[in-house]
Amino acid sequence: MSALLAWCRAHLTALAIANLVANIVIVVTGGAVRLTASGLGCPTWPNCTKGRLVYHEDLGLHGAIEFGNRMLTYVLVAIAVACVVAAWRRPGVVRRLALAIAIGIPMQGVVGGITVLTDLNPWIVAIHLLLSMGMIGLCVWLVDEVAGPTRPAAGAPTRALAWAVLAVGAVVLWLGTVVTGSGPHAGDEKAPRNGLDPATASHVHGFAVWALVLLTLALMVLAARRNERTLAFFASVLLGIELAQGVLGYVQYYTDLPGLLVGLHMLGAALVAAGLARVVLTTRARA
Repeated sequence: MSALLAWCRAHLTALAIANLVANIVIVVTGGAVRLTASGLGCPTWPNCTKGRLVYHEDLGLHGAIEFGNRMLTYVLVAIAVACVVAAWRRPGVVRRLALAIAIGIPMQGVVGGITVLTDLNPWIVAIHLLLSMGMIGLCVWLVDEVAGPTRPAAGAPTRALAWAVLAVGAVVLWLGTVVTGSGPHAGDEKAPRNGLDPATASHVHGFAVWALVLLTLALMVLAARRNERTLAFFASVLLGIELAQGVLGYVQYYTDLPGLLVGLHMLGAALVAAGLARVVLTTRARA
């Protein structure tokens, strides 16, 4: 046990990065559950079926996919607990962030259970996804605290613009869940939809995406002109992710939402969430 504790403490950076990667992966696997109509493959929670905790072959492929995604939560918990152990002797924000992530993962599991118990209510599913985006932001923050680049604080104009990018980005991510809630990939054939017109929801989401792209471009240019090179770099990375997401969004819209493209779009959403957090964090000084 002492050897394991020593290993964790010596690999805090690696565990913080693993936390981030695992939280992005579970967004993708959660998307796979929905895109394969396996959202109710295990029809209850916390048991898989009434009276049985684990998957059994009578549930078929959908049950296996849903139960597999549930089991991935335990992998996330294991990584998060190891990260807490590694961060325990670090004072201040590092330990608090590690604890918040470790507590947030099982809480997310509970929200996931509520989505099942409400037969995949699209508004609850949206909360589940948005909380995952918040978890990704916390993971980026932790990585920055333990291994982020040295930099001065950004000036007031770029700080304000970076926070505007974050605010609009949050709206974009939320509108993405609204589009999903109106579309065909409900997670189960009998799952309810939110009742909104998918085309209208998609167009509103698209306008918000363009606003985000323009704001991010403005941030990149402003940071470059002010010689805030680290911020300009991360803003350019975020801009590239946003443009790729935009292209992917238009392609999937005009090709009737094929599952593979929707899954890639969900991965892109997770990367956008990480990029938004990275940009705002970069406005802070780090010695």
